[in-house]
Amino acid sequence: MNNKPILPGGAGGAGKGGGSSIEPVNLKEALEERYLSYALSTIMGRALPDVRDGLKPVHRRILFAMRQMALRPDGPFKKSAKVVGEVMGNFHPHGDQAIYDAMVRLAQDFAVRYPLVDGQGNFGNIDGDNAAAMRYTESRLTLVADALLDGIDEDTIDFRETYDGSGQEPIVLPASFPNLLANGSAGIAVGMATNIPPHNADELCQALLHLIKFPNATIEKLVEMIPGPDFPTGGIIVEPREQILEAYKTGRGGFRHRARWEKEAAGRGSYQIIITEIPYQVQKSRLIEKIADLMFAKRLPLLGDVRDESAEEIRLVIEPKSRTVDPLVLMESLFKLTDLEVRFGLNMNVLSHGQVPNVLSLREVLTQWLDHRKEVLVRRSKFRLGKIEHRLEVLDGYLIAFLNLDEVIRIIRFEEEPKKKLVAAFNLSEIQVEAVLNLRLKSLSKLQEIELKAEHDRLSKERREIKTLLASDELQWARITGEIKKTRETYSKKTELGARRSTFADTPEIEVDLTEAMIEKEPITVILSQKGWIRALKGHQDNLAKLDFKTGDKLKCAVKAMTTDKLIVFASNGRFYTLGADKLPGGRGHGEPLRLMIDVEESHDFLELTLHDPERRLLVASQAGYGFVVAEADIIANTRKGKQVLNVGASDRAATCVPAFGDLVAVVGENRKMVIFGIDELYEMTRGKGVRLQKYKDGGLSDIRVFDSDVGLTWSDKAARTFTLEKRELKEWRGSRAQAGRMAPRGFPKSNKFGPAF
Repeated sequence: MNNKPILPGGAGGAGKGGGSSIEPVNLKEALEERYLSYALSTIMGRALPDVRDGLKPVHRRILFAMRQMALRPDGPFKKSAKVVGEVMGNFHPHGDQAIYDAMVRLAQDFAVRYPLVDGQGNFGNIDGDNAAAMRYTESRLTLVADALLDGIDEDTIDFRETYDGSGQEPIVLPASFPNLLANGSAGIAVGMATNIPPHNADELCQALLHLIKFPNATIEKLVEMIPGPDFPTGGIIVEPREQILEAYKTGRGGFRHRARWEKEAAGRGSYQIIITEIPYQVQKSRLIEKIADLMFAKRLPLLGDVRDESAEEIRLVIEPKSRTVDPLVLMESLFKLTDLEVRFGLNMNVLSHGQVPNVLSLREVLTQWLDHRKEVLVRRSKFRLGKIEHRLEVLDGYLIAFLNLDEVIRIIRFEEEPKKKLVAAFNLSEIQVEAVLNLRLKSLSKLQEIELKAEHDRLSKERREIKTLLASDELQWARITGEIKKTRETYSKKTELGARRSTFADTPEIEVDLTEAMIEKEPITVILSQKGWIRALKGHQDNLAKLDFKTGDKLKCAVKAMTTDKLIVFASNGRFYTLGADKLPGGRGHGEPLRLMIDVEESHDFLELTLHDPERRLLVASQAGYGFVVAEADIIANTRKGKQVLNVGASDRAATCVPAFGDLVAVVGENRKMVIFGIDELYEMTRGKGVRLQKYKDGGLSDIRVFDSDVGLTWSDKAARTFTLEKRELKEWRGSRAQAGRMAPRGFPKSNKFGPAF
């Protein structure tokens, strides 16, 4: 096969004129080269901000173009379309809509903490509505933008050619305002991204002043002054302090940002929740739409309604399903499922010195901005020094002319080459002689001479001061300190623009159980009969003698509970079942069979019914005398089938379960023999058969009790009388696990039962 490329002009590759127009290249190398160029262009020319002025090229070009158009803060507005045209035609060869979108964002006070563009007209809103077309809106620079551009005409920064080589554009702005952290930035480049939240300018200036005074200041000290972001939309930051500190140390992390809300009484004991501030970059209309969708999907059972009553200020009204709903629980459910709480990521990936993309810590960002301000100060001072020296040279020429006025006039009037004669006569420089020759006659007055001498003295003094400044690092930092103090005063927290909007708070420790939260908390008494019928009586009943049961049935146990409680049932098959107290049948009639609520074989019975306590441990035991300790938190069942905990064979059954509070275990068998041993001889498990508790020749286990040795072993008889075997009397039955034991003490019930355990 012939692998030669087919060249234009037919087979063999001869084109017109006999030459080849195709150059073979290595595909791998070509792709690498082009992709690298694209990646660098995206990183440096589009996505990442410069650490010095906090701007991307498009924003920098917009501000520079507006300055060239003289759209100063105190000047008139001009159509945004004109600004976009200037930017696109002179500096930014991209689509007009992209430029306008970037410009609009700089004007939105809910998107930018300190707006850089002063917009007149519809520039969009927090609902997510777009701005009006650029032909309808007008704009000019703000004071913050003016501070970023201050000194740009005084050789403070470098310029480069524009895309078409017809003009010059700034590589970076002088930036006397700490814009990167004050306004934040976001962008996605090739293989990297940046996300920086806005901060409070007053706090940034405070930290900068401290860093000038103490160059080795720690991050911990700086974070005391900059406690966290200050979002344009306000809200509450609930991120723990140690995580905020770690984020600023590494340049990576995040901040949990919540809406601000308050409870408002609505009459007749009801209330509504008013949301006055929402998280940063969350569109209000989409937020409400999301909440409505969750309500429709029945994922917010605590929420009754949501409506927007916003005008100029945000006012979202949240109505609970009922007045019994706890407002904290309702809001926690909303924070969990909606954008009323968001996590704003921190990724301080920026361009250092306009060239190197890297992730900086808070301290490094502040330090590099200060270094830039020092460079700007030095270059500005040198520029001013050059202007002064040029003017002084001109003034020196003027003063020579005034001192020799008659001779100067004679030379100019009568000499054929006055310029050469003046240079030769008075030793003037090229600049001085040109200035003298261009001097107007009306400037030859005595008053003008006095003014020139005064100007000369003033400029000479300023020159000495600038030279002293350039020679002293200490004086330079003192000058920068004064500039930062002025900025701090302008954007102080006492001003409307500078006041902190976002506050800090700890997250309330609330575990939101939506199912439980919907239940109205009321006292009940749960009744379980011997034949397994269950019901819930209102209130905590003490007199149960008058309870009515079906023929041949009687009370098995009664439990005082609340409607929000969970109940656990232990059956002879070794399974635990979980019941919601609010789902039990009412107290009218005899209730319902418990078997209709849970799946228990007909051959097995219910042994115990008790309130669920996740902090408690239980001792479960089988009739064959095996058992173990299990944590009650591990026995909760989520289905009707329950949870198998105690494994029992075909010929065995579960016998009992009791609370495992105490250091000793007393086991009594059907043979009336009892053994007492330490609970530390038992294993704690989540499921199994367990270990042998007592040895039997005939029969099996009858009852078990865990008790405190200092209190003694207690039991009760049919008449509800209580008996106690004190610590000194326990020695006769003390032994080890799996022993047969000795006959129960005199007076022990004939039923071989210790009495109620729960």
